[in-house]
Amino acid sequence: MSTAADFTSDPRIHGVRVTANEIIAHLADGRVISVPLAWSWRLSDATPKQRANFRLIGGGQGVHWPDVDEDISVEGMLHGIPARRPRTRRSRAGVGVVRDRIPPNKRMQPTRTRHARG
Repeated sequence: MSTAADFTSDPRIHGVRVTANEIIAHLADGRVISVPLAWSWRLSDATPKQRANFRLIGGGQGVHWPDVDEDISVEGMLHGIPARRPRTRRSRAGVGVVRDRIPPNKRMQPTRTRHARG
């Protein structure tokens, strides 16, 4: 018999699969969560082969798809945080499309702090 003490307090992904409509994560504590595939524009645009090529990162805190450079965290899935597609606008010359620079997803990266000098 397992108890609550058998599981870590932080949710961890144990396995993941991507269907035609969903990103489904199996958590180490037995829960299964899913979010719409449309929440990840990179995975929505990816081929089935690219979607199948992933690795768990951060000890199960997230998933990385190297072929499409996508990271999704378990916290993002649990809290309902979809990825935003970069906005596009016309260049000044009216030729081509310019993508606004949107910073990469920082949810899985450590925070840097600056120390004031005295």
